[in-house]
Amino acid sequence: METLLQPPAAPRLPGPDDYFWLRERENPAVRAYLEAENAYCDSVLGPLQPLREHLYREMLARIQETDMSVPYREGAYFHYSRTEEGLQYPILCRKRGSLDAPEEVVLDLNAEARGHSFMSLGVYTFSDDGTRLAYSLDNTGFREYTLHVKDLTTGQALAGDVPRAGSAAWSADGATVLYTVEDDAKRPYRLYRRAIGAGEPALLFEESDEHFRLSVGKTRSRAFLIALSGSHTTTECRFAPADRPEGEWRVIATREAEHEYDVDHHGSDFYIRTNSGGRNFRLVTAPVGDPSRARWTEIVPHRPDVMLEGVELFRHHAVLVEREGGLPHFTVRDLRTGDAHRVTFPEPTYSASPGANAEFETTTFRFGYQSLVTPSSVFDYDMEARTRALRKQQAVLGGYDASQYVSERREAVAADGTRIPISIVYRKGAPERAPLYLSGYGAYGYPYPVTFSSPRLSLLDRGVVFAIAHIRGGGEMGKAWHDQGRLFAKKNTFTDFIASAEWLIANGFTEPQRLVIQGGSAGGLLMGAVLNERPELFHAAVMHVPFLDVLNTMMDASLPLTVGEYEEWGNPNETDAHAYIKSYCPYSNLAPRPYPAMLVKTSFHDSQVMYWEPAKYVARLRTLNTGARPLLLHTNLDAGHGGASGRYDALRETAFDYAFILGQLGLGI
Repeated sequence: METLLQPPAAPRLPGPDDYFWLRERENPAVRAYLEAENAYCDSVLGPLQPLREHLYREMLARIQETDMSVPYREGAYFHYSRTEEGLQYPILCRKRGSLDAPEEVVLDLNAEARGHSFMSLGVYTFSDDGTRLAYSLDNTGFREYTLHVKDLTTGQALAGDVPRAGSAAWSADGATVLYTVEDDAKRPYRLYRRAIGAGEPALLFEESDEHFRLSVGKTRSRAFLIALSGSHTTTECRFAPADRPEGEWRVIATREAEHEYDVDHHGSDFYIRTNSGGRNFRLVTAPVGDPSRARWTEIVPHRPDVMLEGVELFRHHAVLVEREGGLPHFTVRDLRTGDAHRVTFPEPTYSASPGANAEFETTTFRFGYQSLVTPSSVFDYDMEARTRALRKQQAVLGGYDASQYVSERREAVAADGTRIPISIVYRKGAPERAPLYLSGYGAYGYPYPVTFSSPRLSLLDRGVVFAIAHIRGGGEMGKAWHDQGRLFAKKNTFTDFIASAEWLIANGFTEPQRLVIQGGSAGGLLMGAVLNERPELFHAAVMHVPFLDVLNTMMDASLPLTVGEYEEWGNPNETDAHAYIKSYCPYSNLAPRPYPAMLVKTSFHDSQVMYWEPAKYVARLRTLNTGARPLLLHTNLDAGHGGASGRYDALRETAFDYAFILGQLGLGI
């Protein structure tokens, strides 16, 4: 390829925003500009191509390409997925009655992906008797799923396909499928009931409030259908008997500002996780016959230092999914005696979450566990005997030895005295002031997951330290942690990240010229904000589908997600919110100064952060950046918010990123 010495220069058209024209998706000039940026990026990174290919082969060699998940039972069947060497996507299978029974391939995503450069599975739910399947597929990356219904005894499609579908659930007899559909802003807003082979679907409910999204599901007991309307801060649940989906849908608790709750069923009661009485939620029960708030009985009180993230209900037990001190754990309660005990974990930082628990009549709770040094693991926990059995741990080929790596949990201190957890991993023998790769997110109350990554070993084995800053805006310390990093407290997210970087430097882990940072989506907003605030603190940054033009996007209510997002970022149509968002919006605050090296990655079919945000950001920054480090934009023209969908394609994207990082750090093959 001929070297492109000069980066593309996007035309500046008169108006409040010189680069507004980049929103014109069908304009050939837009596509040409994105392709020119891709060509420039490839040219600049061309010398790293051998490293990139070496990294890909190195990472691929650690993966067991032909593999199978741990089967789980649902009704009469054992379900699992498997992968085959050379195939991009999993094959979804089941066996009836026994793992020794013949295999039935339910859905081969490789076959579904033929002729498409992208494939994603959304809904995947069976009728209670296992004879029918509802599933949805997206073949563009725009997260626009089409719902299909299939008779598994004949292989024939049932009913017509449903475009723009959301969630789905079956009636008890499998004769009726219930599903939601999206409006033009990609908001699930209508719930339909469709009797298979019986004409047109019936509209059950329409959610008219643009802040709310509608979903439908089923209790683990299989007794009730639940329709949930939820915004970022408020929920409202309706229910109907699963054996009478045509009957009345009753509201459990009428929506009330800032009241969030969710529902499951056990015997004669509903179990309700509610934040009435405290931000971190408590657990109450209510009679199925009258679940109004006046009949709620508290089972687990609110605790200011423990976040109740979820409840898993079984015939004789409830598993409370909790988070305390920034770390998850499980508390198992015997519903017959009230006795409770905690399932504990030994490592200083880790992730643990419920696994596939489809059956109600069981004393086994399946969960997943992993850490920065422990590969993804599946455990079955005997809730009666209080013992756990490892069913499978992700294979890492090539002789991975966890004892050669160190995982730590440290704390930085923000300017207001708040202690910010930092998860750290490195290979033993890493020098002081090592190259360091720091990641963060800090939004929507999502805790940043502490996960194992076999590709990451390619960084650790080259002496790179990896760290996660668990900053405010996330959910590591419960709802208060989220509240302290949203709306008019959003800037805490950015200053927490800067404080984390400064702590790592002050404590000898790294130095600015060896510090690379990464964030995606709302974490990309984080990157843009801290680079405007303290560009000298970082050597390079990687941004994935970054939310960089917060002000203009939030001003446009026609875009997907915008109205619902007011509860996270604020409504810039209001004067105070407009001024506050503008004060940190990365695109609005670009200025003439030297910036670190940047690799900005986006996807043309992203429905959550539109491709034009990073495209506009790079175009504008090219006119302002006074530094000499590379500024690169790369657009995946065949994917959406999550990047490439195929596992080999995704691995190549990781190798692409890692080659850039190692190149910036001066580390080669």
